[in-house]
Amino acid sequence: MSESDRELDWALVQRVQSGDLRAFEVLVNKYQRKIGRLLSRLVRDADEIDDIVQESFIKAYRALGNFRGESAFYTWLYRIAVNTAKNHLIASNRRPSTIRESANDESSETFDETETLSDIETPESVLLSRQIAATVNKAMEELPEELRNAIVLREIEGLSYDEIAEIMNCPIGTVRSRIFRAREAIAARLKPLLGTSGDKRW
Repeated sequence: MSESDRELDWALVQRVQSGDLRAFEVLVNKYQRKIGRLLSRLVRDADEIDDIVQESFIKAYRALGNFRGESAFYTWLYRIAVNTAKNHLIASNRRPSTIRESANDESSETFDETETLSDIETPESVLLSRQIAATVNKAMEELPEELRNAIVLREIEGLSYDEIAEIMNCPIGTVRSRIFRAREAIAARLKPLLGTSGDKRW
């Protein structure tokens, strides 16, 4: 997000805080699809996503009076959306499993499951690309909640480690650990497709 985007959001927030409902509509229109895309990676039931998106914006509107612009609006909003999704899953008795975090690993910076593929599109390569996409999606769905949230925010939404740490309310080292573990789990599922030897990730 550019500095001008952040400033525009803050100006809109201030207008909402002054009673301008149309300014909030602008923020909803700007981020509704992005929040929906985020939640589609966190909630498996597609029918529930719209309700959770709506609930997230309602919570954001109610809490907006306390927003002081110390973080970017979208980071604040993402945190509300992630927490709303988590609460929804817990209330539905679908608490995702959790696992112990491992040590930080800087090698987790390189996540590109397709880098070994040829750029030439043959029927075989197209099929392999589809298989890879399906495998990655399946692997992400099966990750424990905290790992899935972290990898989605990093790889799908492109947020920085600092932003993810703020959204997930945890230290940056924990974010790095979660992303590393998520990438390792996905890599393990991809190795048979890519024909990677056991001592290599990809």
